[in-house]
Amino acid sequence: MGIIMMRYIKAFLFGITGLFIIITLLSLLITSNVRVVRTTVINNTTINKSYLQVADLKNWKNWHPMFKTGVATINFNDSTIGKNAACTIIYNNKNTRLLIIAADSTLVKFILQSPGENEIENAISFTPITASKEIRVEWRALTKLHWYPWEKFYAIFLDKITGPGYDAALKGLKDFIENRP
Repeated sequence: MGIIMMRYIKAFLFGITGLFIIITLLSLLITSNVRVVRTTVINNTTINKSYLQVADLKNWKNWHPMFKTGVATINFNDSTIGKNAACTIIYNNKNTRLLIIAADSTLVKFILQSPGENEIENAISFTPITASKEIRVEWRALTKLHWYPWEKFYAIFLDKITGPGYDAALKGLKDFIENRP
């Protein structure tokens, strides 16, 4: 009975090891850089009005759900506008640092950093739509993942998980700017 049991255990261990190797190899085919992109069009505005809402972190309370609802504690640094402006967002006992790394009249780039998590590079760009007073606002978020199989498979669902948050933020920005006198 012991020899038969050892054969089953051995077959089981080889099967599990083989499955792990196959899953790891398949995960290497999935990209390590996951990009989530959301876009909206804001009517009756200028690039400058839209830019000022995004480039100044204190203005995010006007339109971004995380800042607006008060579910998170936001601690601002001395500088809140333009390059090197930063704040710390405390939500669910987790600290996330938001740092603006570049800002000009058509683009605001920032990084979200949380301890133990992948850094997320974000860019919000503003493009005028020809012959109208409309601005196309695009939010691009780039997440760089490790080679771990579970992170790679997580990448498949990243757009579905984080996309609605970007949609809500852009809708808030659109509503705030369009409804402002």
